[in-house]
Amino acid sequence: MSSDTTRATDTTDSAAFWENHYAGVDPQWGTRPNAVLAEAVTALAPAPGGRALDLGCGHGGDALWLASLGWDVTAVDVSATALERVAAGAAAAGLADRVHPGRHDLARSFPDGAFDLVTASYFHTPVEIPREQVLRRAAEAVAPGGLLVLVEHASLAPWSWRDGHEDVTFPSPDEVLASLRLGDGWRTERCHAPERTATGPGGETATVTDNVIAVRRAHQD
Repeated sequence: MSSDTTRATDTTDSAAFWENHYAGVDPQWGTRPNAVLAEAVTALAPAPGGRALDLGCGHGGDALWLASLGWDVTAVDVSATALERVAAGAAAAGLADRVHPGRHDLARSFPDGAFDLVTASYFHTPVEIPREQVLRRAAEAVAPGGLLVLVEHASLAPWSWRDGHEDVTFPSPDEVLASLRLGDGWRTERCHAPERTATGPGGETATVTDNVIAVRRAHQD
């Protein structure tokens, strides 16, 4: 397994927040794939394979699921603790050769190369980062013919680390899509905000809304 989970000495505010977050979270939380992402990828990329990039991978639920389908997955997070758990989960599932954890503060560095699938599930943080810039960089990393899938919060769940912040607002799917500044050569596959029943870390449930944006880069002539 190619892995870079070294704890950086120049800890950023983002790294500090997410290290603290994962230190207090059950290691099994987030080890299953996001159902919204899974539905979109299954429908839009029915022939798995190639290189995938999972941004803000957390405990690796999406990355491990993609690898189990045959994708070669670069799993990126700012938290070394989260990445250590991803590596352990990949090894336990026999997927170590297809899951490559990499530590990046995406406001400062980004994985090299082009990817057939780029995903970001709930790429939100209370720490100020150039989020739109990072998502535009994610689009730039999509190979010709490849797919970018974003699943984002459009409402707060009761167990969210943001719950209680009454001034929290979320962009619409169209606003997120516009912020990518894609230009010509892209086809919009999904741009909507469906509701679903979500389950929290304590087993509680709530109805939440997600923004789902999926765009495909045109093949080169």
